[in-house]
Amino acid sequence: MKPFRARLTFILMALIGISMIGTGFTMAHLFKSSHIAALEENMSREINLLAGTLEFVDMDASNSIPYYTEQAEHIAKLLDSRITFISKSGEVLGDSEKNPLEMDNHANREEEIVAAKEGTGRAIRYSETLDRKMLYVAERVTSDHGFDGYIRVSMGLDAVTEGLNRAWMIMAGGLVILFLAATIVSYKVASSMTSPLEQITRVARRITDLDYDARVHLKRKDEVGQLATAINAMADSLQAQLKTIRDNEDLLQSVLDNMTGGIIMINADEEIALLNRASERMLDVSNSEMAGHSYKELKRHYELTRLLEEGVSSKEPLHEERSIYNPRERIVRMDAVPMIQDGTYRGMLFLLQEVTEIRRLERMRSEFVANVSHELKTPVAAVKGFAETLLGGGVKDEKTARSFLQIIYDENERLNRLIGDILELSKIESKRVQLDCSPVHIIEFFDSVLGTISKVAEKKSISLNVEVPEELFIEADEDKLRQIFMNLLSNAINYTHEGGSVKVYVKNILKPDGSENVQFTVTDTGMGIPKKDLPRIFERFYRVDKARSRSSGGTGLGLSIVKHLVDLHHGVISVKSDLGIGSTFIIELPLLQEEKAD
Repeated sequence: MKPFRARLTFILMALIGISMIGTGFTMAHLFKSSHIAALEENMSREINLLAGTLEFVDMDASNSIPYYTEQAEHIAKLLDSRITFISKSGEVLGDSEKNPLEMDNHANREEEIVAAKEGTGRAIRYSETLDRKMLYVAERVTSDHGFDGYIRVSMGLDAVTEGLNRAWMIMAGGLVILFLAATIVSYKVASSMTSPLEQITRVARRITDLDYDARVHLKRKDEVGQLATAINAMADSLQAQLKTIRDNEDLLQSVLDNMTGGIIMINADEEIALLNRASERMLDVSNSEMAGHSYKELKRHYELTRLLEEGVSSKEPLHEERSIYNPRERIVRMDAVPMIQDGTYRGMLFLLQEVTEIRRLERMRSEFVANVSHELKTPVAAVKGFAETLLGGGVKDEKTARSFLQIIYDENERLNRLIGDILELSKIESKRVQLDCSPVHIIEFFDSVLGTISKVAEKKSISLNVEVPEELFIEADEDKLRQIFMNLLSNAINYTHEGGSVKVYVKNILKPDGSENVQFTVTDTGMGIPKKDLPRIFERFYRVDKARSRSSGGTGLGLSIVKHLVDLHHGVISVKSDLGIGSTFIIELPLLQEEKAD
């Protein structure tokens, strides 16, 4: 803006200078014209005065030339001008500067020609006689004493030029002073005009650089003030619009980032325009790497790429499921819709929804139904078979009949246990079970549990040992805790050979974050669990030794119930086992139960 200020100052100075020079020339011309006009008027009056006072003689007289020459010289001294008497025919009768006899005929002089026509003639020309520029005024004069011609008064313009030069000097000095003053004024005027414009320009540049807090601070009511107000209003509007845009972008980005489903947007040029976080995790790629690239670069996901290609080529809605591996298998449902705006195809939008867990749960549900049907079918078939035998009268021996009835009774008990476990597991999984927590004195708790289960252990000569700190308490649901350890200890006794042992160790442990847990360890000397079966032992109806489980009266749901009840207490359960040596179940539960979101 400073060069603009300099240019504006220069332009103002130039305009002022040109105006002043023009004014000077005009004034000089007017001064010269008015001065010459005044001289002409004065000389004309002098001629009229001479015509009225001079004694004329006959031009044809022999003494006319000496007479008029003498008169011309005398008058010239009085008027400080050159006086010339000229006849009507142009002959010089007398002149104050030169011998008339040596002078040319003046009939063709401009002033005489005009005077002949109008009575008074004026002219300015160079005089070769006097070697300078002269002003001539001639008038036609007629006298009764024989004079009929012209009286001409002339004077040099040196005085006019000298006066004009003095005027020029005075004017030049004044113009210089005025020009300097005008320069200062011009600079201040330019500054007053450009300073607010500079401020407005700076603010406009800051707004261009996305600094929408910039404002013009001018309190003026002229056009510049109106411009500043308009700039501020524009900045306010841009700031408000930008905030709305950013809020919408943040909201949209938050929606995209927090969507559980993946979004892939492919534009009309078949390039990836957008990948949200879910799709990045699902495909193990990043939006920054893939944006602007062809979707075909997702070539390691062959099945997915084929579906994308099918959707892009058909430009029609698409609904399919495919498996992708990254690194484990994932089942992905893809829904594709074309993006049409104002009748123009803008690309395809693909929604990826991982349904692996849904399909796994569906399989589990199907397997559960099949397992329940199978588990229920076995005791029902046994009951039906033995009952039909008894009803058919095929058994006459009372002892055999009683054994058949005992089998029917046992199978009925097993059926009741199975139904009870299924109902219990169903309640736990459906989150309909609420914990009723209270302080539990652990040593008293295990005394009660062992009192219930010790007779079963005694029948197999299995020793039961518990090591629990004397004053250790835990906050838990005592009934659910009892259910956990009854299941674990029952399994340990059932799968331990006669003469073996089952031990329970309890200790308090401090975690790195400062919280406290209680660790329960249940160890047996049973047959152990094969390593291949360890990951699945908490599944419903999963049995390591199916024949032995049924013979022992197990339902196959005990460990699954234990796992769910431990989870309900916000704890963890793990297992270690060596085949033929025994198994160890480790449970960690929080010392205090805190409110946690499910």
